[in-house]
Amino acid sequence: MFDFNRLDKLIHEKGRLAIMTLLAARANWPFQDLKGQLKMSDGNLISHLRALHQAGYIAYRKEILTRPQTRYELTTRGRVAFQNYLRVLEEMVKTAKV
Repeated sequence: MFDFNRLDKLIHEKGRLAIMTLLAARANWPFQDLKGQLKMSDGNLISHLRALHQAGYIAYRKEILTRPQTRYELTTRGRVAFQNYLRVLEEMVKTAKV
């Protein structure tokens, strides 16, 4: 039987999984682009980003272009955690195949 406790519960939540997937696919994302892509409210997105940041999975930097902008990216720790998460999912799929 598969040990489901091996799944990273922080990443496994739908919204955070979506954020981690986007950040893994591109070096960095402005807040507004993440919001548009994920179709989340400001508050919902901020709460997920805060949880990922507190875990050390993402970093952010504020820039001032024509107006202030916050960009997000995976940290090394976040990239490793996401790769491990995907590896565990792959093991689950293999276990389920008969």
